[in-house]
Amino acid sequence: MKTAGRFTAGAIVAALVLSGCGQGGGTPDAGGAGDIPDNQAFVEYRPANNRYAIKVPEGWARTESADAATFTDKLNTVTVVLGSRATAPDAAAGTADLDALRGTTAGFSPGKVSVVDRNAGKALLVTYRADAPADPVTGKVVNDDVERYQFWQSSSLLTVTLAGPHGADNVDPWRTVTDSVRWLA
Repeated sequence: MKTAGRFTAGAIVAALVLSGCGQGGGTPDAGGAGDIPDNQAFVEYRPANNRYAIKVPEGWARTESADAATFTDKLNTVTVVLGSRATAPDAAAGTADLDALRGTTAGFSPGKVSVVDRNAGKALLVTYRADAPADPVTGKVVNDDVERYQFWQSSSLLTVTLAGPHGADNVDPWRTVTDSVRWLA
């Protein structure tokens, strides 16, 4: 009996070590959490007003309101809002946006303000970190990396906000989305 007992305990310890349990403590490495797969397909979205077109990840849940559309999947979100503005936004406007977010956004940490070139023209890019809404089942809150692009044409302002878990590798998918913006009217 003693031999069988030792064998069983040894087998359990070996199984735990091989399965990754018992390798250190603390929180698991976040690498890969929230990464949009490299093979993600994209489809074109056009709102009812047909003012712009943008490619968004295929199969993501969509919610729409009068001038906004949000696409979500797991821990990632793409939000597109059409508004108006008399002039193109500049770095000062981006800095003012960060200042406004500071007092109203949970988990806020400012990033950078820059003007970038995309296929639809120059865009104001504001980056920051913010807490995502709590998961409705677990209550867990994830701190997101956020990139907000503002495209402007003839008094129309298209704001594209991309959010995903801090540290996720979404550079290429987010570039696909922002490079796909086209003004239609």
